[in-house]
Amino acid sequence: MAHWLLKTEPESYSWDDLVKKGPKGDAWTGVRNHIAKSNLKKMKKGDRAFFYHTGAEKQVVGVAEVIREHYPDPTDKAGLFVAVDVKAVAPTATPVTLADIKAEPKLKAMALARQPRLSVQPVTDAEWAIVCRMGKLAASV
Repeated sequence: MAHWLLKTEPESYSWDDLVKKGPKGDAWTGVRNHIAKSNLKKMKKGDRAFFYHTGAEKQVVGVAEVIREHYPDPTDKAGLFVAVDVKAVAPTATPVTLADIKAEPKLKAMALARQPRLSVQPVTDAEWAIVCRMGKLAASV
């Protein structure tokens, strides 16, 4: 299983919005960056992703699971980009802020700390375990 981080503006689409979708989940659409698109294409069913609120919050608030691999993004009229479907797995007991991540020396190479604007990012197994611990989540989520 690979790990990822999905960023969203909570005013547009929040963790609570995904939770409300239940086990059928929802499409992760609207990605318009080619590096992020490449990451979406690498996602496999069963992969897990941190759900990250951008904007004023800047924090990991939950874990989502990929339930459908990439397909043409229905919101992209040009047909260049892809979407995946995800469902909520678990909220963080304690949100993990960008400041917390940047303050942890073992996370200095994490994509979130280096490429804060990239909306879909890979997360290493070691980074996953550390952020899960910081958020009081079992690393197996």
